[in-house]
Amino acid sequence: MSPDDEDAAAGDEGEEIVRLEIGDELDLHTFQPRDVRSLVPEYLDECVRLGLREVRIVHGKGRGVLRRAVQAALERHPCVVAYRQADEIAGGWGATLVTLAPADPGGVSPASRR
Repeated sequence: MSPDDEDAAAGDEGEEIVRLEIGDELDLHTFQPRDVRSLVPEYLDECVRLGLREVRIVHGKGRGVLRRAVQAALERHPCVVAYRQADEIAGGWGATLVTLAPADPGGVSPASRR
């Protein structure tokens, strides 16, 4: 499906496609907890494809709903080598640092072999 097809399909369902520039940080403040289940794995897959080995996911401190959703997604993702709470400078318990497995030399991420 092309990006135009995706936009059209999303419009049919009343959902808006949000395109994000992929970097080593994902800030979830504007997302709902229900979005995390699909967003975090897709983000991690793309990070591995781009060769990023460590990323920071900002979920905020709040009541911990987003943090728990992020950690559940990290537990299930085959590319996640480890994750930990960020230090105070990087966000403390409001952010999680994630170490990712490298893509195979052919550019294939471990997740694509699921």
